[in-house]
Order: sequence, then structure tokens, then C-alpha cells
Amino acid sequence: MTGIAVKPETFKTCDQSGFCKRNRAYADQATASGSSWSSPYNLDPKTVVLKNGQLTGVILKTLEGRSDTVRLPLTISFLKSGVARVTVDEEKRQKGEIELRHGSPARKERYNGAQDWVIVGGLSVDKEASGKTEKDESIVRYGPQNRFKAVIKHNPFSIDFLRDDEAQVRFNANGWMNLEHWRPKIEREPKESEPSTPEPTEDESTWWEESFGGNTDSKPRGPESIGLDITFPGYEHVYGVPEHAGPLSLKETRGGSGAYDQPYRLYNSDVFEYEIDTPMTLYGAIPLMQAHRKNSTVGVFWLNAAETWIDVVKTRTSSNPLSLGIGGTTNTQTHWFSESGLLDVFVFLGQTPKDILQPYSELTGYSQLPQQFALAYHQCRWNYVTDEDVKDVDRKFDKHNMPYDVIWLDIEYTDGKKYFTWDNDNFPNPIGMQNQLDSHGRKLVVIIDPHIKNEGNYPIVDALKSQNLGVNNKENNIFEGWCWPGSSYWVDAFNPSALAWWKSLFTYSKFTGTTPSTFLWNDMNEPSVFNGPETTMPKDNLHFGNWEHRDVHNLNGLTFVNATYEALLARDDPKHPRRPFVLTRSFYAGSQRMGAMWTGDNLASWTHLEASLPMLLTQNIAGFSFSGADVGGFFGNPSKELLTRWYQAGAFYPFFRGHAHIDSRRREPYLAGSPYIEPITQALRLRYSLLPAWYTAFHTASTAGEPVIRPMWYVHPSDEAGFALDDQYYVGDTGLLVKPVLKEGATSVDIYLPPSPDAAYYDYFTYETYAGAGKTVHLNAPLTGHTPVLMRGGHILPRKERPRKSSALMKWDPYTLIVALDNNNEAEGELYVDDGESFDFQKGAYIHRRFRISPTGPPDPVSFRLTSESISSHDTKEAKAFAKTMKDVRVEKIVLLGAPKGWQGKTEVTVRENGGKDRKVALLWKQGVGKQASWAVVRDPGVGVGKGWVVEF
Repeated sequence: MTGIAVKPETFKTCDQSGFCKRNRAYADQATASGSSWSSPYNLDPKTVVLKNGQLTGVILKTLEGRSDTVRLPLTISFLKSGVARVTVDEEKRQKGEIELRHGSPARKERYNGAQDWVIVGGLSVDKEASGKTEKDESIVRYGPQNRFKAVIKHNPFSIDFLRDDEAQVRFNANGWMNLEHWRPKIEREPKESEPSTPEPTEDESTWWEESFGGNTDSKPRGPESIGLDITFPGYEHVYGVPEHAGPLSLKETRGGSGAYDQPYRLYNSDVFEYEIDTPMTLYGAIPLMQAHRKNSTVGVFWLNAAETWIDVVKTRTSSNPLSLGIGGTTNTQTHWFSESGLLDVFVFLGQTPKDILQPYSELTGYSQLPQQFALAYHQCRWNYVTDEDVKDVDRKFDKHNMPYDVIWLDIEYTDGKKYFTWDNDNFPNPIGMQNQLDSHGRKLVVIIDPHIKNEGNYPIVDALKSQNLGVNNKENNIFEGWCWPGSSYWVDAFNPSALAWWKSLFTYSKFTGTTPSTFLWNDMNEPSVFNGPETTMPKDNLHFGNWEHRDVHNLNGLTFVNATYEALLARDDPKHPRRPFVLTRSFYAGSQRMGAMWTGDNLASWTHLEASLPMLLTQNIAGFSFSGADVGGFFGNPSKELLTRWYQAGAFYPFFRGHAHIDSRRREPYLAGSPYIEPITQALRLRYSLLPAWYTAFHTASTAGEPVIRPMWYVHPSDEAGFALDDQYYVGDTGLLVKPVLKEGATSVDIYLPPSPDAAYYDYFTYETYAGAGKTVHLNAPLTGHTPVLMRGGHILPRKERPRKSSALMKWDPYTLIVALDNNNEAEGELYVDDGESFDFQKGAYIHRRFRISPTGPPDPVSFRLTSESISSHDTKEAKAFAKTMKDVRVEKIVLLGAPKGWQGKTEVTVRENGGKDRKVALLWKQGVGKQASWAVVRDPGVGVGKGWVVEF
């Protein structure tokens, strides 16, 4: 949140990161050696055992010029989900048979606790996995119908993962595997009477300590990095590994035209005003990569919380020397290396995108199903300065008929940046302030960061110190650094005692001024340390259990959000818990279970608006759907055109929040003035009308792991023209295809429509039709209009059309169904509804309906039947109670796009609810003009949204 642009020199390049430089050099040496290179890692066949779905053995690392070897225990687990997990440890460290330098109290083992924070299920092994071990290789068949096979070569060690006997993922095919084993430091300055020690053959300059930016890392365990090449044969596109501000389809990283010269880096950092189109690290890390080619998707998940770099190189081969590249294949070679920890990799063999995300979500947890309000619009800035300021903003939204649900308070609400306090001069009555918000069903979010101000007479910091709940330095004394409050200590959320203490701080009696409508924002949790190396914590700091910070760095944000999530659960009556809402800046795999994220300190620029789409799409395909970017840009002052376009785009972010820096001009949307306030209001109201569709999409994410917003390749996996597109996307299963305006001065967009012989596309607002023919179509998009949105035929979309001040006031409003017929005159869709607040849905208190329409009669005039059927039902008291509350909520309108011409003159339809008597209801048919589809409207069919019914056209 500082007022100057990012300084790239603050953050390491690969050449400035010792282990990154070493692993790249190792790969370069192997490549340069060609066929003479032999990987020094061999699996001892005498140690291999396959039993109960697991293959175990010992890899022996041969040391140059020595007869002894390093023993590396190997475990390959074949899971019931069809996922394979490969884990390699180091026996000497595992047994504690090493010596630490400097008398360090740090743990001797390689860090093996990431699983405890990240993995929540999906580890049941496939005991039916079968195989054989011979002298040169071991082969294991596993997965659905034994379609998958692991071919484990012993000498040198490598693994090929096959689906239907075709290699999909290859480990160590290039021989770049590198596990830096423990060795004692040999002093190079002998006494005069001693012979000199031979010069080392490896670069030891960063083995034992490493300096950067005035900080020195003591490295008590010496070099300990792990590296592995992972090849995707036949795959040109790879995606994932957020967070980076680059394109959806990952670029190459070893230089060349259009490529980066740095690897993708995963090292959670406070990078303000970050640059665009770079592999530079940002605030979060999800080491999940997916590779995709026509009709095939595979993936790997690298479970390691230490600093990680990933190189991407694509090699192209022609089918014959005269083909000029036509008909050849592309292999994507990736090279992963982490500073410490285990080599622990999960392999997903697909073959659809869903086949990756479903088991990945089973492992790391499904996206949280948030409270309903969290999907609506959030208004934030650093800072609303008084409680009267908050109430004034609240009133002005109402005055201008703009809906919003949440207002946010940044750090200035506190007393001198001491968390769990209020500035009594500027916020003398926080309860009264929230009472005004409550009157329209609105919420308050306040910020609490992991740094605790070091100041006397502050009970929070006194408890942190006296109970040893903070992160320690390398001497095992509490670590002191600098952040917003000045001198600060950091909560160690890895510590169970710290978690229990943190939970106690959020009770309404302790955090006075908060109410059940107060929710939380965790920022700066990478962690950000202003005077630390790379603006974060020293790597040789110590966490609970004496694990070094280097081992757990990328997990830090997750553990802090976990503590806050648990605290919000604990503050409520355990008999009636409500779903917490927590926003985090830093994240890791698994953070999706606990709340939302945003893309951090972006700029009020067109390039940052454009970059937000691939960043959010990457989050979604990495399993973290609840994601957004600051609308308007955090730093700077957007033009009114940019602000308007950003609201139009932001209305289709999963997390929709406007935010601004303390030095920026006030830019609440009602200040925009005409002609900007009108399209901004339209964008807000469009978001609110579509909340039923958004909530249903979030339910799908929370149960099936599918993204809330979906790139073209995910929905159309056979259409190669869409594999690199990242400026248009679908919303859930709705069929809505969105293409925001991202260029200054643009008044139109070209949207690509994949080949869809069975489905036309309808303009969501005008009903004009476009054929899906693998071509782009031109859509007008004036600034004063709407975001360009098409609806794909074959879908049924639920929405609510009555404008309200907040989502809470829409709870009992009736629904409208938009039915977009495909070329076969068919469509279907879903609606999921619960109380939008509690966990009662886990006890069956919800409505989940599937709507279907299909022809029933001759082609002209066409007869149709639209049905509503329950997808699942429960006979619990909670289910019955919820059904009772929803009994009067109805479908008030059905709009059918693509209504056949044979309906002209038709004036009524037949409606039947729950097997009752037939009723006649009015039908209005409209003739389309020009490219516009004909449509029909059934007004007030008189059917309950939670009931079974049939409409006969």
C-alpha cells in the first residue's frame, strides 16, 4: 500500500537465488552433455515393494568421485481417484543424522508438514493397483478400468505416466532430477601444517549462507533444494501456477522471441504496483499446472511450501524433415525446483479438465460456499475516515439507487494501528454505524493483519509475548520487524496455542464494536515485513516446532486465514454457526476452503484491467474460484471511461469489490456523473439480477470443483483456436459468454465463437443471434451500454429482476427463467438456493432444481415441455423447515429465446404443479426483427421455485 511503484531490484532474479541458479546450471550441464549425460539417481530394484496400492523403494544417489551413495526413500501412492503421488525424502535428514551449523535449534528433517495444512481428503489408496518389478523397471497399472500405467525405470530413475498406453507425463526424462543431500561444510582455509583441500567441483558460493539486499541467510542445514523435470509430451499449452500477472497460457522462460528469461517464481511477496506480463512472484502460490491438447488434459500438483521456481520450454518436432512443421508435435518441458522440503508430486491423468479439478479439490478442499452477500458488490477504500463518513456513503448509494452489500474499513479505523481496537475520536459509535447498515441488510468488513504493534499497555501484544505465540528469529527469540504500526511482532498461526488465542480475540465481548454483521479482511499475510529481505521474513526465522520459515513460507498466508476463519466460527453460537467471510491477499493450495482472494495492489490503468482477466481465470482453473481484482485499480486515479469499463468487467468477477488508495481521489460510483453513472448503475444491477446464477455456480464449485468462471479451452476442449484465449470466458454452467471492453476508446469488441453446430448464441440484452462457427463476430459496445454478453443456446438461466438496495432484500423475490433454445430446440439449467448464511445446507436445507425443455410434438407448430425436477432431496427437519420458508417464492416469468414461428397466434400454455390439475396461463409471442430471435414470455405461471412442475407449450 505504499505510494511508489514496484522496484524489481527488491526481488531476486534466478541468478540472485542460489538454488535457482544451481538447478538451472545443472539442467544446462545435462543438456550440454547430450547422450553422455547419465542422471546419478538409481532405484535399487532389491528395495522395491508394491503392496496395498503403494510402491516403496530406495533411490540411490551416486556421488561423483566417491564410492558411497545417498539413500532417498521413495513412495508412490496410487489413489482411488486415479491420482498418483510420488514422494522422495532423504534418509539421513529423516533420521536426524546431520549436524546443524551455528548451533541452530531448527529441525533437521526435510519439512513434511505441508500435507497437514493442505490435504483434507482423497488419500485412500487403490488396493487393486497391480504390477510387476523386473531388473530394469517396475510397471504398475491403476486407475479407472486400469487405464493408467506407471512405468518406473530403475537406472537411471524416471517415471512415465501413461493413459491408454500413451505417455502423458514424464518425470526425469531429461535427467534433471536434483536433490541436494546433506553434507558437512568443509573449511577451505587449512592451517599451515595441513595439506590444502581439493577445490570443489560444484559452486558452493551460496551453500552455507546467502546475502541479498543487506540481509544474510545463515542456512544452518546447508544446501537442500530439490529439482525435477516434468515433461508433457504432445502438449503445447500449460496453465496454472498462480499468482502471476501474465497470460493464461504460460510462456516459455529460457529466452527467445516472445518468451521470458526468468522462471515463474512462487514466493509469496508484497509486490505493490506490480508489473504486467512477467513471471515475477506475487502474493500467492498454487503449484498446480495443467497441460492441455485437443480433447486431453493432464496435470501435476507440486506440494512444497518453500520458494519455488518453474521453467517452461517447448520443443517442436516435425513428422518428417520436409513437413515444414506441419503435422509435427510440441512437447512442453517444465523444470521445477524448491529450496527445501520433500519432493512430493501428485499426477493427474485426466482426461477432461474436470477430471483434474475434481480429484484436486477432493485432495485440497472444495471452494467455500460463501454467504449470499459476499457475491454482491463491496465498496472499499483506504480509508473511510469516520463512522459518519461510512453512514454518508451508505445513504448516497441509496439516494442514487445503486445496490451494494458491504462497506469496508482499512487500517485507519484502529487506535494507532492496534488491531482489535477502534479510533474512538473518528469511530465513537461503531455499533450505531452498523445498525444503519443492518437496516438494509448490509455488512461491514474490517481489516486485521498478522503483525501486532509493539507498544506498551496493549494487551494483545502483551499476551503474544508472554505466551510465546509469535514467530521467532534464528536465535529462537521473538522476531521483531517493521510494518504499518512500526515495530511489530508476527502471530505464528502454525502454533495451535496461537490459534486458540486468536479465536478468543474475536468474541463480541473482546472485540467490542463488532456485531454478527462484521466480517474480516486479512492483508499483508505473505508475510509483509517492510525491513525484511524481499519485503518479507528472514528465511532462518523459526515457527512452531522449530521449522524454518524457508520451509513454510508459502503456507503462511493460509495458516493466518485459517486462524481467522476458525475465529469467526467460534464467535457464534455453536448450535447455529454461520459461514465466515474472510478475504485474503496471500494464499496457497487449500486456501479456497476458507474464503476469497484478490489480486492485490493493482493500478488504475487499462493494462491492469486487461491483466485481471487471465489472472482470475488462472485462479479459477487452479481451484480458487472466489477471486477478484480491485475495480478501478488500487493505485492512481482512473479516468471516468476506465472506471466505467472496469465496473462493467468487474460485474463478472467472482469477487466484486471497488477499492482505492488513500492518496487517490474519492471515486464511489455515484460520483461518476452522467453519462458514466448510468452504465455503472446498469452494471451493478446486472450483477444483482444474476445473483441466483452466480450462487448456483458457486455451489457447483463447492461440490464438484468446477470453476466459477471458465476459459474457452475448459468448455470447448477440442477447439484449438480457443486454447490461448484469455479475454473472454463463461460463467459457470449458465452459457453466459462474457467479453468485457478492455481498450481505451473502444466502442465494440470482436468475440470468438467456437464451432457449435447444435447451438446458436443470443445477445443477452437484444436477443440477436450469432452462429457458433469457429469465427469472431463483431458486437457493438458503447460506453453507455452493457458489457458484451452472449448466451449460448441449450441453457436455462435463473435471475431476479426487481431492483433492490441489497441482496438481503431480494431473498423472497420471485425468479425469472431465461430459456435459450439450441438448434435442437432443447435447453437445461440448474438453480441452487439455501438460506445464504448458515451451514444448514449440509443437513439438506436447500432447493436444487434442474430445468429441462425439449420438443414433444411435430415440427410445425412445435410442442414443447418445460419441467422442473429435484436434483436431490432430504427428509430432515432442517430441509422441511427451509422448504416451508420458501413455499411462497415463485417463478414469476419464463422467457423463451428462439421461440418457433409456429407459435405465432398462440396465446396460452398449460401449467401443472406437483401432479395437480392443469391450468391455462397466458403466453405472449414476439416476432424477432432482422438478426433478432423470436421470443415468447409466460407471465406468472404460478409455480413454486422449489416444487415440481410442468409447462406445456
